This record gives sequence, structure tokens and C-alpha cells, in this order.
Amino acid sequence: MANVLVVYYSRTGATADMARHVTRGVEGVQGARAVLRSVPPVSADWESTAPDLPEEGAPYALVEELEHCQALILGSPTRFGNMAAPLKYFLDSTSGAWLSGALSGKPAAVFTSTGTLHGGQESTLLTMMLPLLHHGMYLVGLPYTEPTLSKTQSGGTPYGASHWAGTSGRQPVTDDERVLAQALGRRVGRLAVQIFGETPR
Repeated sequence: MANVLVVYYSRTGATADMARHVTRGVEGVQGARAVLRSVPPVSADWESTAPDLPEEGAPYALVEELEHCQALILGSPTRFGNMAAPLKYFLDSTSGAWLSGALSGKPAAVFTSTGTLHGGQESTLLTMMLPLLHHGMYLVGLPYTEPTLSKTQSGGTPYGASHWAGTSGRQPVTDDERVLAQALGRRVGRLAVQIFGETPR
């Protein structure tokens, strides 16, 4: 199958919920398979290390997995209008993939969750796009041919799927946010299959 790697960071679980909806969209495409991964938190204490496996959620992403995917989707909560440090830390470790061109010519997309409706959803999505452009990836957004994008009163942007999680981070994903997250996954999955076809398992 065409493997679509979905990598996210989530502290309260809101971005993890979005990641699962994006994954369902990918899995709805014939010939595409989603590979769900998370990244560990970072610490100011240089001696602090995370366990090899998280206590809950998806396994941690390995940089080597970038070489074997046919597409990449990134998710992060907003931190002052920017991606969260753990996802940035992971991306900063991908210079080897950049040097080898492992991601060049592959489709990519981004999604986010924020505590407030105008808490930097679009700027966060744009910050996640920049490293993907440096890797030579093809960015996939959400066009207004997706009717839910024009009627949502919660999350959803043309730059990628988004979720308004509330200040507690516990507000559930709305129907519109779910529809758009799955639509984003489908768009990336379809493009990965179109570019690479079905690959051996």
C-alpha cells in the first residue's frame, strides 16, 4: 500500500483526536494505508529522557520512517501561533532526510488544534508547512470545493484541518471538524496513490 505517515504531538488529547480522524480519511482511500505516530515531549532538563514507548497514544515516530512513506501529514497544537516545540524538535532532526531527498516529491499536509477559535490556527499551519517546503514536498490543503469549509463555525481552514479545543483542551471535535480532517486525509491518500501507485507491503 501507499504508506501515509501521520505524525503529531498532543498534550491534552485534542490533536490526537484530530490525528485519528485524519487517519480514517487516509484509510478510506483504496491503495493507501495510514501509519500513525506521535512525538515525545521535550524538556529543559537535558538529562530527562522519554520512555521508548508512550504510556498512551501512538508509538513515537522514527526519522527512518520518512524514507519509507509515500506521504506525510503533520499535526500540532498551537503555541503562540506556532507549532509546538516537540514537533519542531522532531523536524529539526530530519537533516539527513533533507540531504538524501527522502521526502522530495511526496505529498504533505498539516492540521492543528487551538485553545481559542482565533488562537493562531492558520499561522500554526503555515509554520508546519515551511519545513515541508524545504524538504521538497507537495503541499495539500482543503479547497472550497469541500462544502463543509464554507459552513463550519468551529475549526477548518484552506491551509489544513483544524479544531477549536477550548481553553481546557477538552472540547470535542465537531462534526464539521471531523468531516474536514477526514477530507484532508483522503486528499493526501489519493495523491500518494496517484503518484506512487500501490507499493508492496
